[in-house]
Amino acid sequence: MVYLVDDEAVVRDALVFLLGSRGLLVHAFDSGPALLEFLEQATTPVRGVFLLDVRMEPMSGLRLHEELVARGHRSPLLFLSGHGDIPMVVEALKKGAFDFLEKPYSDNTLVDRVEQALAVEAASYAQDALAVERQARLASLSDREREVMHRVAAGKLNKVIADELHIAVRTVEVHRARVFSKLGVRSAAELAGWLAVQGPTAS
Repeated sequence: MVYLVDDEAVVRDALVFLLGSRGLLVHAFDSGPALLEFLEQATTPVRGVFLLDVRMEPMSGLRLHEELVARGHRSPLLFLSGHGDIPMVVEALKKGAFDFLEKPYSDNTLVDRVEQALAVEAASYAQDALAVERQARLASLSDREREVMHRVAAGKLNKVIADELHIAVRTVEVHRARVFSKLGVRSAAELAGWLAVQGPTAS
């Protein structure tokens, strides 16, 4: 979804038409506060791309960007402005803006950049979803399975693990199989790589 904010109805309608003609879904707002109110009332995480005009009332696009960042929104954001200058561009990019397009802009250039921003957001969403899935898989392990998991990932033999945990080798084998099944790995090497990607949350 593209979240468009522009306080000029003519410009807003034209952008909705342009983006829609390329198959993009657009949710348009006439002010920064209107967008913020929508975000506050959203019952699910809002993902997409923000497309903001710079000079708006009662809240400028730059101020809106600051507010979005303060509220934890990290989706790609593009600015449109007919009054942009170098310091404004530099400041916007320093604060994480994806791009800054100065009016008059090419329709194709604008849509292409929005589509590129959406691709970045889609990749980020997929990565976030994978991280959530991995965390859920880890959370499904019992304490004993986690103990076995770390020792298997370290390359220890089942007999060594059994001695360290004071359990039977067969019990280690059962826990090992459960760990592999729950995490979706097939070998100790793959398990070690899986945990390396997961980082500190796997400890």
